[in-house]
Amino acid sequence: MRLKPSDKPLCGHAYTTNCMATLQEITDSVVRRAQRLGYVVQRDIRLELKQAGLPESQWQDVVQLAQGRLNYRQGRYHHIQAVSPKLQQEQRQQQLVQRAIRKIMRESRQARQKEDRRQQDRIDFIQVVVVQTEDGRQHTLLSRDLSLTGIRLIGTRRFLGQKLQVRLSSGETASSFLVRVLWTCAIGDDLFENGGNFVELLPT
Repeated sequence: MRLKPSDKPLCGHAYTTNCMATLQEITDSVVRRAQRLGYVVQRDIRLELKQAGLPESQWQDVVQLAQGRLNYRQGRYHHIQAVSPKLQQEQRQQQLVQRAIRKIMRESRQARQKEDRRQQDRIDFIQVVVVQTEDGRQHTLLSRDLSLTGIRLIGTRRFLGQKLQVRLSSGETASSFLVRVLWTCAIGDDLFENGGNFVELLPT
């Protein structure tokens, strides 16, 4: 009697050997398809499983068995021999890039955590801020972070030693402060970061 797909053995304790053999056969078929067409996608693997009467959810098992013969890239499983040397070089470069970026990100997080421990009351506060200098001129800057005692402002000018009127707002709350700029450093071409302390709260 021919088994219907629903009657065919699924992977269980009694059928482990048979199922592995079936999965291996499916894997070989998937690899041959990838070799012929250059690549396969998840849908192709699920279709092979469905036609064999096995759960489509086992497609990841097939991918695992195909390790060394298929190479995953941008949603496709390429046959190893179908990957050109140029593509392999690009993949290696991407791996090196991602490894280096992960290291930078990890060290940046660690440095930020140390900074946060030193200055528990500082928060990121990024918004456009209009400031007024002592001579009455207005400049548009970008705030970077905010603490209970000071603020950092980014703009195209140095304000070292100057007192600035700075208006800050968040939601419905808005206040003006007098800020004395204590330090300035260049962070790019014609771009400067100015760090200042709050001197007083100005009347609104």
